[in-house]
Amino acid sequence: MIDREKCKRDGICAETCPMGLIEQENDASFPIPEDDAENLCVECGHCVAVCPHGALSLKPITPEQCPPVRREWLLSPEQAEHFLRSRRSIRAYKDKPVDKELITRLIEIARCAPSGHNSQPVQWCVIHESTEVQKLAGIVIDWMRFMVTHQPDFANFLHMHRVVARWEKGKDAVCRNAPHVIVAHASKENRMVPAASTIALAYLELAAPSFGLGACWAGYFNAAATFWPPMHKALTLPENHASFGAMMIGYPKHKYHRLPLRKEPQIIWR
Repeated sequence: MIDREKCKRDGICAETCPMGLIEQENDASFPIPEDDAENLCVECGHCVAVCPHGALSLKPITPEQCPPVRREWLLSPEQAEHFLRSRRSIRAYKDKPVDKELITRLIEIARCAPSGHNSQPVQWCVIHESTEVQKLAGIVIDWMRFMVTHQPDFANFLHMHRVVARWEKGKDAVCRNAPHVIVAHASKENRMVPAASTIALAYLELAAPSFGLGACWAGYFNAAATFWPPMHKALTLPENHASFGAMMIGYPKHKYHRLPLRKEPQIIWR
């Protein structure tokens, strides 16, 4: 819906609509939605967010519902580089649980991640009890023992024998004694899910330090959830759902003081 009293006919909404559903004939005309716009609209909110005059609304999204962009909070290039380079994968955690409300806030940030056609397919399973995390880590170890015996080449490639050996010495190299694990899951039939889950978990990981938290991708955990039926059963995800990524989360035990170096980028210009 376009409020003609507010609309300045600048055509910004038409230019930014991802689906190309807004038309404007000339600078003197008002923008109008295409005939089938209601069915084709993915409700991404671009048109509502981009209009500087608050002239455009969607049924589920109005300008009044959307918080304004705080320009003074936007990062400079130097701040953005520092923020991203200071990100660390946390593998040592304090023996301190994270409140469910705080984890919920992280997930609410992660849900703002982009997804194809704004489908927002990612759902979340939080393993909040640390005893349950350790139980599931033990199931991952069972999978690794199976792999070491039956698929030794693959197991050696992922150093599974070392992980099992450390587990047997009382050291958890699966979940790193993290108090919680967050699993991104969705329908196995949705082709948009893998990318959407990865991006959403990346959002979650990047947001964690601002709350004093640390995170790390739980690769072994997710691999077992994907390939080991006992692990999938133990997660009790909804029917026809699969894990598309898992993240350890907790309070970091240590602080980092420097930004480590990385390889030079390999760039092809065309």
